[in-house]
Amino acid sequence: MIPTSLGLARSFTVLGVSKCAPSTWAALKPSQLRSLQASSRLLSLGIVDHAKHREVSGKKLLSEKKLKRHFVDHRRVLVRGGNGGSGMSCFHSEPRKEFGGPDGGDGGNGGHIILRADQQVKSLSSVLSQYQGFSGENGGSKNCFGRGGDTLYIQVPVGTLVKEGGEIVADLSHPGDEYIAALGGAGGKGNRFFLANDNRAPVTCTPGQPGQERVLYLELKTMAHAGMVGFPNAGKSSLLRAISNAKPAVASYPFTTLNPHVGIVHYEGHQQIAVADIPGIIRGAHQNKGLGLSFLRHIERCRFFLFVVDLSLPEPWTQVDDLKYELEKYDEGLSERSHAIIANKIDLPQARAHLPQLQARLGQEVIALSALTGENLEQLLLHLKVLHDAHVEAEQEQDRQPLRW
Repeated sequence: MIPTSLGLARSFTVLGVSKCAPSTWAALKPSQLRSLQASSRLLSLGIVDHAKHREVSGKKLLSEKKLKRHFVDHRRVLVRGGNGGSGMSCFHSEPRKEFGGPDGGDGGNGGHIILRADQQVKSLSSVLSQYQGFSGENGGSKNCFGRGGDTLYIQVPVGTLVKEGGEIVADLSHPGDEYIAALGGAGGKGNRFFLANDNRAPVTCTPGQPGQERVLYLELKTMAHAGMVGFPNAGKSSLLRAISNAKPAVASYPFTTLNPHVGIVHYEGHQQIAVADIPGIIRGAHQNKGLGLSFLRHIERCRFFLFVVDLSLPEPWTQVDDLKYELEKYDEGLSERSHAIIANKIDLPQARAHLPQLQARLGQEVIALSALTGENLEQLLLHLKVLHDAHVEAEQEQDRQPLRW
């Protein structure tokens, strides 16, 4: 029997696996050899499994910060329908049959291009600047028709307006809504089509027609139940983070939010209410000051509003008057929709002193809360549910389908 020290001295290590020299392998007993080989095999399999787990998986997902940079709410798109396939000119050929007659088939129709509203798509960033539909196949002999081109679907967010030459041609405001953006060209006719009593051997065939070509302008208006409206740095993004799982950027400077964010508030019975954080608007926004028109566009589709007021500023009631004025100037009747007044930053000392004056000036209920500390958020959630239920009831009375998330 070989001493243990000798076996260890004549061994070497590769990747943590002890391997012996050939002479040492020969000197070991069969039982020792089998146990050593088994342990080596198990260790090598473990290393392989470990390497598999360490393999880099696919493409890295974009972070929330990078996703916000790719938000696009308008896009110019050139769409061309698929071209039709050409018809075939040929004659039937068969032994001992001199006059087989024409048997050229028609070409297939070109594929259409269709815009489809998809609730999973939140931005127009995935829409390309131009699309070409699938062309139809040419006709064949033996009266074989060409295959038609497949339909090309372009997924767009719910709430997309389709414009052509400044005129609205479609409003995709519900999930599953479709609009034919470009028609495919008709397929050409084979010489079989021109067979007549006075022309028994036509050789005429027609080419396929080109697809329709259009230039469309897509404009996104965010769809949500509630829209938070307020001046910059009023705490709208902080409030959305507090009541939902949305993660908009929060900072202590104005215009932190440049794109709308939608957060989902969950209630019992699997009920969901969508709340949109609209970028802050300023005085003169209806005249496009501070990108006002780009921000106000996303307010139109909101069913009711949450006016977020910074209670720490002097005379906070003027904020509500200015916000309603900007909404009314942008779209008449917009300021008359159902709304709630949210007095934010109640945790600051000077804010509590302004609350009685704000309630007296407005003459309606004011929900005072703090998005930072979470104080009185329950009252906001309950009032939000009341506004949503009133909206659903009004929509059902008019035989319309309420917005669902």
